[in-house]
Amino acid sequence: MGLRELRAEHVLSQQDLATRAGVSKTTIVHIETGRIRPHPSTVRKLAAALGVPSRVVMEQVRPPMDAAS
Repeated sequence: MGLRELRAEHVLSQQDLATRAGVSKTTIVHIETGRIRPHPSTVRKLAAALGVPSRVVMEQVRPPMDAAS
């Protein structure tokens, strides 16, 4: 599972989650596609917006794509 699936479980669009968390939609897209790993403060915002503990969000975030190189 990833952030996309977690968001879908809460029936939120990328824009809905971004608005609730106070981040940009682009940030959500980049996290979901593995382009970036969110800053801890962003993780806390996402967790609050989803009503889950921060560790749940961290467990769903993939490492950035270039981290494997």
